[in-house]
Amino acid sequence: MIEVRNVSKSYRRDSLRVPVLNNITISVPDGEFLALMGPSGSGKTTLLNLIAGIDRPDDGSIEVNGTNVAALSESALAQWRANNVGFIFQFYNLLPVLTAFENVELPLLLTNLPKKKRREHVEAALTLVGLADRMGHYPKQLSGGQEQRVAIARALVTDPTVLVADEPTGDLDRVSAGEVMTLLDRLNKEFKKTIVMVTHDPRAAEKAHKVMHLDKGELT
Repeated sequence: MIEVRNVSKSYRRDSLRVPVLNNITISVPDGEFLALMGPSGSGKTTLLNLIAGIDRPDDGSIEVNGTNVAALSESALAQWRANNVGFIFQFYNLLPVLTAFENVELPLLLTNLPKKKRREHVEAALTLVGLADRMGHYPKQLSGGQEQRVAIARALVTDPTVLVADEPTGDLDRVSAGEVMTLLDRLNKEFKKTIVMVTHDPRAAEKAHKVMHLDKGELT
């Protein structure tokens, strides 16, 4: 599903070049649940962003489901992300002025789906994450764990090829974190979703099939 080959990435800080990833090669089979661990600044989120097409490598190639992501134009890359990648963030990134239903519907507004079909998809996604009874609630009316499950429903609503999760339990208490990880485990096992997750939490990493460690931009 995901082939990262000899990928390097650095950033400019004033006149300095700061290396972040050095010659990384990873293969992620279809249906895999991969956890990326390592200290802060090790390059985990950068690698996740490269896989998701949010950023581009300096060297090397990244293929996701046969598409050379790094070779796409900006407009083609935006369309590819919308169709293929579901994003789950540490701080949910829900819009406070929208209900749970409206937040989950947002990615579908970029598609040609009619309103009735959008409603069906949103209701199915919120039911899947156990929040069918919270569709009309605003984020401030939900717990942190419920907000994260809304965010997961939003990531799922387009039926993406890959789910990328950046510290999905990092802002949650232990019980809510466990519920979110049980949900991700179910999405992987029952719905065969390929998941790449960055985490500091060893308990979260236990749900993954495979754990890889990054340190100073290199796999260890």
